[in-house]
Amino acid sequence: MRLDLFLPFLKKAKGGVIQTPLRAATRLARCLLPAALFSDLVTGKPGLVRRWLKWIGPTWLSAPVRRAVQGLCLVTFLTLFFYVCWPYTAQPARTWDGWTATESNPAAGTVKLHIAEPSAELPQVGQAIFLASSDETDSPTGKFRVVACGPKELELAAQNPLPAEGLAPGPWRLSEDPPGAWPAHYTEELRRKELIAADFFLTIDPLVSLSTAIASRSWIWSLASCGIILAVCILIPRGFCGYLCPLGTTIDLCDWLLGKVGGKRLKKFQERVSDNGWWVHTKYYVLLATLVAALCGVLVSGFVAAIPVITRGLLFTLSPLQTGTLRGWHLVPPMHAGHWISIGLFFAVLGLGFFKPRFWCKYVCPSGAVFSLGNLFRVSERKVEESCIHCNKCVEICPFDAIKPDFTTRTTDCTLCQTCGGVCPTHAIKFVERWNGVALKQIEDPPTGDTAIGRRGFLSTGVGIAAGVIGGVSLAGAATVSGANLSDPNAFRPVRPPGSLPEQQFLQACIRCGECFKACPNDVLHALGFQQGFEGLWTPHVAADWAGCESSCNACGQVCPTGAIRAIPLEEKKVCRIGLAELNLQTCLPHAGREACQLCVDECIHAGYNAIEFTRVRTEVDAEGNPVEDSGFTAPVVLAEKCVGCGLCQTRCYGINVLDKGLLAESAIIIRAGAGKEDRLTTGSYVALRAAEAEQKAAAQQPGGGDSYLPDFLK
Repeated sequence: MRLDLFLPFLKKAKGGVIQTPLRAATRLARCLLPAALFSDLVTGKPGLVRRWLKWIGPTWLSAPVRRAVQGLCLVTFLTLFFYVCWPYTAQPARTWDGWTATESNPAAGTVKLHIAEPSAELPQVGQAIFLASSDETDSPTGKFRVVACGPKELELAAQNPLPAEGLAPGPWRLSEDPPGAWPAHYTEELRRKELIAADFFLTIDPLVSLSTAIASRSWIWSLASCGIILAVCILIPRGFCGYLCPLGTTIDLCDWLLGKVGGKRLKKFQERVSDNGWWVHTKYYVLLATLVAALCGVLVSGFVAAIPVITRGLLFTLSPLQTGTLRGWHLVPPMHAGHWISIGLFFAVLGLGFFKPRFWCKYVCPSGAVFSLGNLFRVSERKVEESCIHCNKCVEICPFDAIKPDFTTRTTDCTLCQTCGGVCPTHAIKFVERWNGVALKQIEDPPTGDTAIGRRGFLSTGVGIAAGVIGGVSLAGAATVSGANLSDPNAFRPVRPPGSLPEQQFLQACIRCGECFKACPNDVLHALGFQQGFEGLWTPHVAADWAGCESSCNACGQVCPTGAIRAIPLEEKKVCRIGLAELNLQTCLPHAGREACQLCVDECIHAGYNAIEFTRVRTEVDAEGNPVEDSGFTAPVVLAEKCVGCGLCQTRCYGINVLDKGLLAESAIIIRAGAGKEDRLTTGSYVALRAAEAEQKAAAQQPGGGDSYLPDFLK
């Protein structure tokens, strides 16, 4: 078995015998492509391909396949994050009002429509549209197809039979969605863009799912992805680190930039940093501390796992630039101390490159430590043949410090990146099955000084194990002391996204990756600061003063890699209560008798929930005690059985009455979470829950009175 993917060192022919090995793929390429692209194997003169790769960099010349895969994975990751999770490519279904029917042909199933002032974008020929009365006096007539389109006229072909008398003159409304259909454009757009799951890289980071499963004491669906990537890495040891990890590739780019800026001074400083310092075992201790904390029920892997670190880093650094540039700087959410801590952590990971290139990947990354332990079960391995001349080139170019002083392999650190194979002048390096022993060089030549367990072994370092255990227990204790305090009914209770698990399980399952923030339209979800202490840091909560939860979106659950937010369909999300709107009767303008206001009512009706209705307050009475007609105010009343806590009412009141008009210090209607105000199901259906509640309430009412408690879409 040969897994050689590197570009072998180019050597001149000797005695007419070609020294540079050619593989089957290279031979085929030489037959099909121009000769100028390839090197002269007799004279050793490099071709265009080798010259291009050398210009890019020595690692590209040595291992172009690995570098190409790395680049592709980084581009894929950035595409998933900045495009697939970017919600604003979604557009609501378009409508066109003001059309009148000028001619109907029930026999042919066609109708002609006319409009006095056409809009900019009319329906296109072949497009399917729906026709309904603009003033709701006529019932919807079904689905049509556009067969002809002019500046002010349309001809439609009906999919269903037309009334025998033809269509009434109208006016008619044309729409892309059926009349009365629940909007779903955000959901449909995410589904359209997800050729690869938006959370793909998070699900293949093994520490994400392993630590979450331990902390929550439950099966996490992404454990399957974890198992698959670990199985693949049996064949390509630590292949995730060497080929797939976008954080590693980003670190490579930053190290290259640091090298350009720092020059020789930085290189001399890095040469003084020992390859055998105490830090070489750090990744195992960090992994141990993370798993110990998870055993204590506290999830801290989001602070150190590779993919959450980069997703959250990009979320708090580059994502605001994307929002500000493309949508407006006033739409960039405010930042707090928690944001700056995350940004500092991200740049600290990148800044470790000052000490040595890929310092984080070599010595600190706990996700890499999982794969290093997985390397114990490897079936392939880097081997060195007896033709090795001890030139040290492989040691100098290895990005993971995986080559011993005797030029053999530290198997727990090797990622099979194969960069070393491309610089070996004697072609002594091969990547073969683990048990291959053909013509191998003598070990301990020169002596390495490594113990039998290995320099990278952490089991032999009792102090490190103790530090890891104590660190994990300390983190769990700190989170408990300054945590969410769920036993206190008066403690802060954030409004969580629709489909969130019960709070304790949510805190044990949320990896703090920030993916839900990115996919959330209008940035409804904000990162929590220290309101719940260390335990709640960076978890998502609904900031209803900023924006309300869009009724056509369920993206947060779709992109959550651990199931902390359940991936519920839109039908479930419609009735999933995340909080309850509560009115402040002392400040609400009509309740306080200050002025008429119906902002929250209009917003709730427009969203389709119809959970706020009017009542008459402050009615004047005449001398006989009878109410004076049209006196007082119509004021809002929240119907608790219909409210889902979307926050759109609060957003509207805050935006107009607080920010724009300055009439209030805070919104007069606020969404609050807590017992009896939210649904936090681990399993099961929210639709079934609502229906059961409606039946229970109906049974307690007078005969025929129960329907008033049914949500509109269940009636």
